[in-house]
Amino acid sequence: MNTKTNQTVLLIAPVVDSLLDRLSTTFTVHRLYEQADAEAFLQRVGADIQVVVTRGDIGVTNHVLEALPQVGLVALFGVGTDAVDLHYTRKRNIAVTITSGVLTQGVADLAMGLLLAGARQLCQGDRFVREGRWLTSAPALATQVSGKCIGIFGMGNIGQAIARRASGFDMEILYNDRQPIAGLDYHWCADLHTLAHESDFLVIAASAGAANHKLIDASVFNVMPKHAWLINIARGSLVDETALIRALQNGVIAGAGLDVYEDEPNVPAALIALDNVVLQPHVASATHETRQKMSDVVYANVAAYFAQAPLPNVIA
Repeated sequence: MNTKTNQTVLLIAPVVDSLLDRLSTTFTVHRLYEQADAEAFLQRVGADIQVVVTRGDIGVTNHVLEALPQVGLVALFGVGTDAVDLHYTRKRNIAVTITSGVLTQGVADLAMGLLLAGARQLCQGDRFVREGRWLTSAPALATQVSGKCIGIFGMGNIGQAIARRASGFDMEILYNDRQPIAGLDYHWCADLHTLAHESDFLVIAASAGAANHKLIDASVFNVMPKHAWLINIARGSLVDETALIRALQNGVIAGAGLDVYEDEPNVPAALIALDNVVLQPHVASATHETRQKMSDVVYANVAAYFAQAPLPNVIA
């Protein structure tokens, strides 16, 4: 039987209502994001906290974890771990879990959606009709996707799901990862610049981290074909946003489809002003189906921790 008083969760940022309701029904849940004085609040309840639940894009700081002497689990609502110091959590013997295996399809869907929307000028076409311009003129020609070359930087689960979708468009598929992946019938490029040079569409699907910070920079844009598009559904920190804006303004590359940014939700005005970009508000996993599955995984990991059972999705 559960005893809520000694099974205590700290929620760092808002999550979907279904997860919040389920956690609150089963455990004692404190919401850090609602506190006017977070420091004072942690001084009062920090010693009781055993589990932290947070979003992948928000993570949790070491400063907060230092105020939680009994914490043993950080359960992430997402798959990115770049907002958690894994070196610190390992040192503290704090387990970290992610919602692995449930975001893949939704994120891959959006990657192809951004690619298609950009190349086929779907947003421009929508405005063209709504503004009545079709009555007096013809729309501009767009770019065909089928048969083109797609380069995927990061060939994990999401990268492979994107590749499967691209194969349905008869695209040539190239990828770059640390090493060739056994069983994949795609061409491996040994370095990012070779991949960029050969790709009509360069899709960023790699994990973020210090080693990849702003790795997609001017040197990458300069070797891409002028007709190429950049698609990013990974993390904004992987791309040098200032260099990207310059490349888009100066015609170094044709366009970009972006779901993530350096400083969300603050998208640069210069990027918003460009007509050769498709912008989304970090919604790759934002479907009813995916968010429900993510909620189920987070809850399963928290419940397993309190039951002293193996954690289903532990990564550290």
